[in-house]
Amino acid sequence: MITLRKAQDRGQADLGWLKSQHTFSFSSYYDPEHMGISSLRVINDDRVAPGAGFDTHGHKDMEIISYVISGTIAHKDSFGNIKTLPAGEFQLMSAGKGIYHSEFNASNTEPLHFLQIWIRPDTLGIDAGYQQKAFEQSSPLTAVVTPNGENGTLKVQQDATLYRLMLSEGEKVTMARTAEQASRHLYVQLIEGTLDINDTTLTAGDGAHLTQLASVDFTAASGQVTALVFDLSANA
Repeated sequence: MITLRKAQDRGQADLGWLKSQHTFSFSSYYDPEHMGISSLRVINDDRVAPGAGFDTHGHKDMEIISYVISGTIAHKDSFGNIKTLPAGEFQLMSAGKGIYHSEFNASNTEPLHFLQIWIRPDTLGIDAGYQQKAFEQSSPLTAVVTPNGENGTLKVQQDATLYRLMLSEGEKVTMARTAEQASRHLYVQLIEGTLDINDTTLTAGDGAHLTQLASVDFTAASGQVTALVFDLSANA
């Protein structure tokens, strides 16, 4: 089963300096039909004006992933991390017992476009932590976040794996699923291009919730395709 979440149906926020689209309920956007999937609680598609950003604020007991589509994030947190996160890189901040941070568009002339993702941890009150990495795309589906940090991936405190999908126009990759794997949730967030998932077509900004599929075919119908694919526990 594939349930499509069209880009234009997401929650909308416009603060002038920030234009954001919310896949799931967030802040002033509330939709009881879209509260998250498994441990995946937030996907915010954020566009930040030059020089603007989020002042210092706190988080607790949340795994927060940022993926920059274009531009650069300037990050600073209460553990002394002062980082820049350029386009194509992933950041994972484990809020754990508590962390304060700020995020700004590092440029005074160019806009910033990034996805902010929240995953509920399976254990509360862990030590806060910070991870950041650029990944080579060694295959169409490249794991970037895993529960155990295997093969140099970022480690998340949850039974969840995040892949980056990249396909050239006309290219196809199949994700075969065992019966146990098919009982898990897959969520796909398309960033660019046109993507066919089995018989369902996604355009940029669309999402899709996949359940009970023994095989998933990803085909780049047009353009260069970039997407995030979440593999999530059936029980979280």
